[in-house]
This record gives sequence, structure tokens and C-alpha cells, in this order.
Amino acid sequence: MSETILTVVLGLSQLCLIAAMLLAAMRLLRGPRAQDRVLSLDALYVCGMLLLVVTGMRVGSAYLFEGALVIGAFGFVSTVALSKFLLRGEVIE
Repeated sequence: MSETILTVVLGLSQLCLIAAMLLAAMRLLRGPRAQDRVLSLDALYVCGMLLLVVTGMRVGSAYLFEGALVIGAFGFVSTVALSKFLLRGEVIE
């Protein structure tokens, strides 16, 4: 009984994360300012990372958790680099 509830909840959370990724992608394409696009990229990588975690829970694979860690690290670095570029106009001083 609890396994079926967990499977249903994980499936619903995957659908919600996919919907959030689609909305973030729409904001990325339509964003009127560069700050909107950076924020949507940030939301997109966080949703992708969470989607890998939820899929890893559903499948039972530890490799997907490691992939989520890599996405989180690269996403953080890219957000910092884009923010620095928008503030100063250059990434490397």
C-alpha cells in the first residue's frame, strides 16, 4: 500500500517538475530583460536537478543523484558567472 502511494506521489512530482521546467523555458524565451533570463535559467537547472533526484528515488539508482550534484555545481557556477557579467560586463577581472 505504501509503495503504491510513493509511486503515485513521485509520478505526480515528476509531472509538476516538468511543468515548472516548461514555464521556466517559456520565461527564458520571452523574458524582456537579461535578469529575467538568468532567473529562468536558475529555475530551469534547479528543476532539472530535482527531476533527477525524484527519478533516482523512483528507479532506485544512485547514479542519478550524482548527476544531480554535478548539475547543481555547474548551475551555481554559471549563475554566479552570468550575474557577474551582467553587473560588471566581464567575468574574469
